[in-house]
Amino acid sequence: MSVQIRPLQKSDEAQWRRLWTAYLTFYETTVPENVYQTTFARLTSGADHEYRGFIAEFEGKSVGLTHYLFHRHNWSIEDVCYLQDLYADPDVRGKGIGRALIEAVHAEATKAGAHSVYWTTNQDNKTARQLYDRIAKVTPFIKYVKMV
Repeated sequence: MSVQIRPLQKSDEAQWRRLWTAYLTFYETTVPENVYQTTFARLTSGADHEYRGFIAEFEGKSVGLTHYLFHRHNWSIEDVCYLQDLYADPDVRGKGIGRALIEAVHAEATKAGAHSVYWTTNQDNKTARQLYDRIAKVTPFIKYVKMV
């Protein structure tokens, strides 16, 4: 059976919540309930310049997700696409779920005329990096964050 990728819908909230919670757990973090509610509302709003999402289905079950955002970039006229979150259930890893989700985002970026798709991952995320190294170019940039 093949992987099916489709846009996130309001009716997906329970499965999205399960998948996103597992993603956050993987990165050893949590968010409060109001962040869950706000994030899902943004993802399903359909508004311009708002996050969007895809759900991956395999054998009739929701098994993965991705969130992405188009934004302006000062080094090109075209927007760029930031793939913020990518997750596949551990029991389906190696079945093409992550690749299919990335390719779905890439197709949307191409359709929108975006310049590129980019994302970050933890340097120790060896499993994901095996996929990323095959389909994209790692950059020498290091991410810094200063909380406000």
